[in-house]
Amino acid sequence: MKRDIYSEDHEAFRQQFRRFVGAEIEPHVLEWNAAGITPRSIWKRMGAEGFLGCNVGEEWGGAGADFLFDAIIMEELAYARAHCVQASLHTDICMPYLESYGTEEQKRQFLAPAVAGDCLLAIAMTEPGTGSDLANVQTRAERDGDSFVINGAKTFISNGQNCDLVIVVAKTDPAARHAGISLILVEADSPGFERGRNLDKIGLKGQDTSELFFNDCRVPASNLLGNEGEGFKMLMEKLQQERLCIAIGSMASIRRSLDDTLAYVKERKAFGQPIGQFQNTQFKLAELETHYEVGQAFTDKLLAAHVRGDEIVTEVSMAKYWTSDLQKRVAAECVQLHGGYGFMEEYPISADYCDAAVQSIYAGTNEIMKVIIARRLGLG
Repeated sequence: MKRDIYSEDHEAFRQQFRRFVGAEIEPHVLEWNAAGITPRSIWKRMGAEGFLGCNVGEEWGGAGADFLFDAIIMEELAYARAHCVQASLHTDICMPYLESYGTEEQKRQFLAPAVAGDCLLAIAMTEPGTGSDLANVQTRAERDGDSFVINGAKTFISNGQNCDLVIVVAKTDPAARHAGISLILVEADSPGFERGRNLDKIGLKGQDTSELFFNDCRVPASNLLGNEGEGFKMLMEKLQQERLCIAIGSMASIRRSLDDTLAYVKERKAFGQPIGQFQNTQFKLAELETHYEVGQAFTDKLLAAHVRGDEIVTEVSMAKYWTSDLQKRVAAECVQLHGGYGFMEEYPISADYCDAAVQSIYAGTNEIMKVIIARRLGLG
């Protein structure tokens, strides 16, 4: 079904990026998954081709384009199963903090190189003992003259091995909850900053996901992002886009799982006929296709609203939990339709099943999404 949200210019850009993915990324996905990390060279190539920070202003090296161009990059990477290239994290989750809250000097020092693919970004929220409860972060940042001294540990940090700059969520006022949180920029060569191991995950194998440690880590006070004590507010403002990104990626992954499964059931034979001829197979795929169309229509509606600048916190919370749950269901049903082959790693549908598992967990668990929705309905 044609998606009216995209113009001819958007679709021309999609074709350009699809060719790039086919030539530069897709042939290497299995290799990068096995390595557990993507090479820095692909980031540099993407920056040189203008595929990082499309939405960033031209004065910082971006195209000043609308968010739909970034959405296309998310969709194409997800459809190619190139989850190893964490462009959405770098461009659509981390860069907006720098562009919206950074000083001119911070933008010059970090944002422009990030658009070029020279400065890879990460954001450190989650801690070993603190998941979705951001107000309870234990990492501390104490002012010492012209510096902040940071102590604490973070875990499950995407881009943790590759990153050159980390946006660290820390308490600058331990006595306060939400009002005590600040965001501080930590460069990877800062004294006292240490990367832990590259974590071994059941899915998203090519994404480097790490523990990070801050042991009397000293950074200039000028690395404070925005104002002290306003970190929680900034996080809440940017989580709308982050959760929309999850929905965009989930829907593209669902499309790939369904396309591959439709092709498989038309070819695979049992009892003398293609398994796509059995009524159960037909009913299952008819169901899943319907759910896909409903989810894509809702996601596209929210994409259009987000580009307009609408406040859609409730709706993106709905989309994040519904599309990620759907992705898990579709992957499981598609594995079942593949039979024993669906359990074999040589069939990509098995990776879809593993990769889908985390979608309902990060960017706020789906249980938290339902809490947000309920509160905005006037409940609780």
